[in-house]
Amino acid sequence: MHRITFVWIGSAVAAIALAGPLAIAADAPDRLLQAGAAMSNITPPLGEPIVGGWESPPATHIHDELNARCLVLDDGETTLAIVLCDNVGISRDILDAARALAEEATGIPGDHMLIASTHTHSATPARGMDRLATSGELTGYPKFLAGRIADGIARAARNRESARIGWGSVDVPGQVFNRRWFLKPETVLPNPFGGTDRVKMNPRRGDPDLLEPAGPTDPEVSILSVQSADGRPIALLANYSLHYVGGVPAGHVSADYFGVFASRIQELLGADGQDPPFVGILSNGTSGDVNNIDFRSPGERLAPYEKMRAVADEVAVAVSRAHLGIAFRDWVPLGAATRELTLAARVPNAEQIAYAREILDRPADAKPYHSHERIYAERVLRAAEGPVSVSILLQTLRIGDLGIAAIPFEVFAESGLEIKQRSPFNDSFTIELANGSYGYLPTPRQHELGGYETWLGTNRVEIQASEKIEDVIIDLFGELKRSFP
Repeated sequence: MHRITFVWIGSAVAAIALAGPLAIAADAPDRLLQAGAAMSNITPPLGEPIVGGWESPPATHIHDELNARCLVLDDGETTLAIVLCDNVGISRDILDAARALAEEATGIPGDHMLIASTHTHSATPARGMDRLATSGELTGYPKFLAGRIADGIARAARNRESARIGWGSVDVPGQVFNRRWFLKPETVLPNPFGGTDRVKMNPRRGDPDLLEPAGPTDPEVSILSVQSADGRPIALLANYSLHYVGGVPAGHVSADYFGVFASRIQELLGADGQDPPFVGILSNGTSGDVNNIDFRSPGERLAPYEKMRAVADEVAVAVSRAHLGIAFRDWVPLGAATRELTLAARVPNAEQIAYAREILDRPADAKPYHSHERIYAERVLRAAEGPVSVSILLQTLRIGDLGIAAIPFEVFAESGLEIKQRSPFNDSFTIELANGSYGYLPTPRQHELGGYETWLGTNRVEIQASEKIEDVIIDLFGELKRSFP
């Protein structure tokens, strides 16, 4: 058996056969795989705040509905649920509430449910001001959201039928660019704490002072496809390490390119008008330092939603072509492993607190050292009163010889690539902002360089957190690999 890797090059797909072992070499004739999928509408009402920028304007228009897209898999012994929600980031207490409701309704163990956010920047927030603190009693939109996620899992579970499953990947390099840049040494890069950084997030496009990106990108789109026994598409989950695309007018609610992809892949697979409906899903990979802006070019002005449609179409077309080469299996073993990891919180020191108070004491019309210094001064003071540690949930899933990692941060691409390289599975990928939303997760090297993603208030956990998380994920992968070699 050969593993097929598809490489997207312009308008062509090159298939490269790689010799290598396949852990599940044949279907198990005495076992049955079942799968079901469903969507729950999670669109907030008009008037709710939209988070994603420095301001949170009220929603004035629903451009496209937000959804929780749910897939349930059952190998006869183990049942898994994978849910992607059109939201910028959902706090753990909301997701824990959703799990409890779904477990009561379906019997699926809560720790077998992977629930993540896509990271659209055009949705109502579902996390508190301090990402390390719990929200308390759920009311309003958070309560509604938890219930609708649970509804989606329950409906997907009821839709289970005999199924076939397969996976693969395709590279789409033209839409991923590292957004953290080194500039010429004489360029001063102030930060909101009175100091300077060595790299800049989202520099001016075409800036002659640009030197090189501060990190890599991951162009791989991982694909998990599920069909009925007779070949009818049930669901397709793709994973791409690209931030939201944007281009959304103020006040609009939108699922961003994640939602456009879901509709486009349904069309390309010929799955329109089915009953039960096909569910297309695009999860966010490790994109904490990646967006789709080529900073070496001057760019062009585009109409609202134009760029996200172009990105989604390119990814969906590449996925649909790679899908033609996927080998489907009637049964594969499933597994889940989770672990709690306690991380120290970053707590501001006396000097940082004093500087924050000085900033807030200045007249509002005083010339700032940094445009966002007042925002970060407020964040520093909140952090000073916040938790000193946080327990996060790390999770891995096994689907045959495919491993899926779930991390509750915006993870940098280099961490995702490291996990793929160390994984014991032939294929693996990471879904970020899964089972919580705690902010950015720079590597220790990136912390040394500074920049937006490393600032206290954007990042709230210890500098070594990414390395500790990677080690736990690889350990959990090992447990799942050993459970069914």
